[in-house]
Amino acid sequence: MAVAGDRNVDDDARTTAGSGRGRDDEATPSPKPAPLGHQESSETGAPHKGLPVSGSAGAEKGNGQHDQGGMAGADAIPGQAPYSVFNAWEKRLIVLMVSVASFFSPVSANIYFPALNSLAQEYRVSTTLINLTITMYMIFQGLAPSFTGSLSDSIGRRPVYLFCFVVYIGANIGLALQHQFAALMVLRCLQSSGSSGTIALGNAVVSDIASAAERGAYIGYVSLGGVVGVSLGATVGGILSDFLGWRSIFWFLVICAGVVVILIGLFLPETARAVVNNGSAKPPDWNRSLWDLRPSTKRRRSATAVTERSQGGRFVNPFMTLRICADKEAGIVLLANGVIFAGYCALVSSIPSQFRELYGFDDLHIGLSFIPIGVSAAISAIAVGYAVDWNFSRHSRRLGISVEEARHMNRDLGSFPIESVRCEVALPILALASVAFVVYGWLLSFRTSVAGPLVMLFFVGFGVNGFFTILSVLMVDVYPQAPATATAANNLVRCWLGAGASAAIVPMVNAMSSGWAYTFIAFLYLLMAPLLWVIMRWGPKWRAERIATDKARESASSQNEEA
Repeated sequence: MAVAGDRNVDDDARTTAGSGRGRDDEATPSPKPAPLGHQESSETGAPHKGLPVSGSAGAEKGNGQHDQGGMAGADAIPGQAPYSVFNAWEKRLIVLMVSVASFFSPVSANIYFPALNSLAQEYRVSTTLINLTITMYMIFQGLAPSFTGSLSDSIGRRPVYLFCFVVYIGANIGLALQHQFAALMVLRCLQSSGSSGTIALGNAVVSDIASAAERGAYIGYVSLGGVVGVSLGATVGGILSDFLGWRSIFWFLVICAGVVVILIGLFLPETARAVVNNGSAKPPDWNRSLWDLRPSTKRRRSATAVTERSQGGRFVNPFMTLRICADKEAGIVLLANGVIFAGYCALVSSIPSQFRELYGFDDLHIGLSFIPIGVSAAISAIAVGYAVDWNFSRHSRRLGISVEEARHMNRDLGSFPIESVRCEVALPILALASVAFVVYGWLLSFRTSVAGPLVMLFFVGFGVNGFFTILSVLMVDVYPQAPATATAANNLVRCWLGAGASAAIVPMVNAMSSGWAYTFIAFLYLLMAPLLWVIMRWGPKWRAERIATDKARESASSQNEEA
């Protein structure tokens, strides 16, 4: 394969493509790629001159030894600054902390579901009006990350995490003490704003420390906290509501969030590249954790050359999410993810009322009914994350690129077909989710044993959450320079569509029956398949055009500043 200076890559290196999947990329961004039109391709893996490729290097741990496996390692080129100075275990700990932080937005939504019937009785309002609190929660769940995402790309991840948790804890205390339906509605909006503000931050942290070659597994682990919240939240909510009353739900959230915010404040290091670059730069004094006081951290920073910080998040612009939504490629990705999420929200928000009516379930049994969908979602987050990374390695082999070389491609993927890498895994998962929705709806219509719908909920959880994971990875791939803002745009579209679906599902079931209502949703799901094909076909071209436009705009801005 021809690269800069016509350097040849050893053929033996190409056989390593599947051996190191899951290791961390600590290499610098790859050289600027040639235009799409300057590549030579073939079915047998002929060289692509347009691909941004660097020389391969062995994976090294933080102590300089080679890491032969695991989720994280390091691929470094001698004489060049690593992409990230965090070693394998540090990255694992960072991912663990942000995964726990990602737990609270979905758990706050789902822990509430088993208590819906109890709340309707206490406030003497209809089920439709109680479902309106879910709709309002999701509206703010989509809106808040537009501000926190852009802010974290500018000032860092840690301060935004701490601010969001302070708001969230205050809202939960208010919810536990209020006695009016209007207060319930307002405080749920505030609770949503605090918890959902962390959604954009998890994927952004992954983009700070991981490359496109391994991003699937990392985002899968980060999303694990969220999908566990789906099942655990509903189950815990059912137990608390049944034995201690629904107010205990919010006190439980206050205690859990208080523990997590202390851990984040003390131990989570700053990762935003606009603040610490690859981790070698010291954050401001007010933004330091105990991590920064470790002797090993100080030694590593003093031994690593500090390169120029990223300027991608210099200005706080919450409306950047709207600009991302208007982009051709990103807009299609957001629409597909939003429609899938809307169907999922319609299903889970209808479980309390339908299972109470059909099977006579109380709050506890309704909470237990969410276990299958949560367990399958957790399995899906991990399995699908590794599947997309495996597909990345497969495409690298076809293009004659070793895994180590592929890991050097991060900020500018050039002509690498990242859209095909992601969407090829998403299509069969989309088909699985569609079939599961149809079967689930008709099982409810025919009033079968509850075992049937519960089994279908398992497959719904696997398919839908797997699709979320894949398109979340793709959004970060498409906008790596502003990952938190891209995730915020993703959250804005899907939560607002989900809010409408949550409000509409009960009237739909009453008018059409469960079978036809969920068949209609499955039909909408299948309509997303052609959109994925469009992304695979024209996405690389659109991405290249957008990158060229952004670079021209940055160049013009720099010239104006110099003038």
